[in-house]
Amino acid sequence: MPDRGPVLLGEVTDDEHDELADLVDRARDAVDDVPAALELAGVVGTQLPVPGAGRTVHLWSALASVAAIDLTLARVLEPHLDALAILDQAGEPAPSGTWGVYAAEGPGEPLRARPSGSAYVLDGRKHWCSLAGVLDHALVSAWVGDERQLFAVDLTQPGATAVPGTWVGRGLTAVDSGPVDLDGATARAVGAPGWYLERPGFAWGGIGVAAVWLGGAVGVARRMLAAADARLPDQVATMHLGAVDAALHAARCVLEQAARAVDDGDLGGGNGWRAALRVREVVANAAEDVLRRAAHGLGPGPLATDEDHARRVADLELYLRQWHAERDQAALGAELLRAGATGW
Repeated sequence: MPDRGPVLLGEVTDDEHDELADLVDRARDAVDDVPAALELAGVVGTQLPVPGAGRTVHLWSALASVAAIDLTLARVLEPHLDALAILDQAGEPAPSGTWGVYAAEGPGEPLRARPSGSAYVLDGRKHWCSLAGVLDHALVSAWVGDERQLFAVDLTQPGATAVPGTWVGRGLTAVDSGPVDLDGATARAVGAPGWYLERPGFAWGGIGVAAVWLGGAVGVARRMLAAADARLPDQVATMHLGAVDAALHAARCVLEQAARAVDDGDLGGGNGWRAALRVREVVANAAEDVLRRAAHGLGPGPLATDEDHARRVADLELYLRQWHAERDQAALGAELLRAGATGW
């Protein structure tokens, strides 16, 4: 049977491998179970390192390993770990409980923040707020005048209300990512205006999401391998397996290189942003290639009759839309022209 152990982005110590293997075992017990995923995130958040602390390969291997088992669980774990890393980078305390990060802009009037004594008050609607109805806290971006700033918000307060009935996604169905209405919600500023987007960790968090995409693609590829193991594969099946292996290898290599560069202090400023765009491009294209080849090689059967595979495909297709495709390609091209640095 295909390997269903950890997804390793590079060399890890024996102790780290054992930690990842244990995490995979715990992930299997929390598949498509949001309460169990939240419980696991609370535990794992105290054990895994933050990016840039010398063990980024281990951190991103953990994200990929969980995603290869279940993308619902990864969708809970990744933003929780990102929030803890942001708070750590800001030198701010992280109250216990589960965390989300809500920094995307949506349609209509943006979320606004106004000072109120030593704190702030938030008013308006914030879009793309995954699990806002069940999380304890979130880091939320809002506008203070003409600048964006990040705030820590207690989601259990009366002024924070998740809007029901807006999430109709066929992927990640258990991870409701509809809007949340904030009406006089109290909040604590995290960093100065503009800090959230300017800090090195912004790029690092974006690369961490790519590690999740890789893990999701590995889960699909493992289904292809299982199908080939179950019967004598023909030349087309082996062709798809070979192409998938090469694509996943390329994605794994760029993630490992980025993790080493983060720990070496080489991915700050423009270097970090360019690296994030490049890595996300390589990994997202690899994942989309895996999805395409799985569809061609396996045919309609698993999509129609295999619950695990059909859900994984739908989850990954939606998760990958966090990559902005041609818009990110254009952003990278513009960055190269601005910086005059290509590396090639």
